[in-house]
Amino acid sequence: MFGYHIRRALIKALIVIAAAEPIMAFSLITAGSAATGEQRRAAIVIDDFGNGMSGTEDMLRLPVPFTAAVMPFLPMTKRDAEAAHKLHHDVIIHLPMEPKKGVKSWLGPGAITTDLSDGEIRKRVEAAIADVPYAVGMNNHMGSKATADERVMRIVLGVCREHGLFFLDSRTAWKSVIPRIGEELGVPVIRNSVFLDDVYTTSHIAKQLSVFDKRLNEQGTCIAIGHVGPQGKKTAAALSAAIPGLKRSTTFVRASDVVRRLLRDQLIIPNGISDGGGNPLLLARVD
Repeated sequence: MFGYHIRRALIKALIVIAAAEPIMAFSLITAGSAATGEQRRAAIVIDDFGNGMSGTEDMLRLPVPFTAAVMPFLPMTKRDAEAAHKLHHDVIIHLPMEPKKGVKSWLGPGAITTDLSDGEIRKRVEAAIADVPYAVGMNNHMGSKATADERVMRIVLGVCREHGLFFLDSRTAWKSVIPRIGEELGVPVIRNSVFLDDVYTTSHIAKQLSVFDKRLNEQGTCIAIGHVGPQGKKTAAALSAAIPGLKRSTTFVRASDVVRRLLRDQLIIPNGISDGGGNPLLLARVD
């Protein structure tokens, strides 16, 4: 099992390669193949750690590796990050970002909003990285407005590049600019495919797990996001019930494992090279 320092070093290596050779910019976006003949790879991400929310301990007891997205500047930020790290899960920064709609207080402290200056955005992203120990990446908390703003995301992703972090686009905005800017800057970007618990009912979570299972068949590698909080215990219980069956045909991985696979398979393909049929070759599929 790769430790935190090795995982972080491998991600930094990808970014150094892209920076050294401009044609080798990369982004994990929407290309790939179905799982036929290969073990399926499921990456579960659990958002909203850091505030002692309902379901926190239940999630930490899940019997598979996952990725804990920890909000910065909250009472349990460091405790939750350290607990997840100790259990060999990934830790990423769950960066609060401005939505198109919603109550501003939901964002939490240190939020990235589109009215901030370039310098203030950079300052807040740097502070968030410093506040969450063991982080190997970052994703957006809310952010439907901010993730569609090119100026904002160019600063955020630029700081990620400087710190050797990948970015998980939670896909709260269909017009997200994250994949395009990540590719331009040479920052590894992976994308959420399924929200497991956007509706807080057991029946909906079960339905979304079925969607997740279907997409694993279609794509081979798939990322799903769940949450601690009001729905936390329901989501943890549904995952606990589903995991034994899924494990018969699925390998559970962390988000950094999806990124690390780029190095393992040597899939750093020069930007703009096609498959011979006019279709650009991308690095992996997580859609």
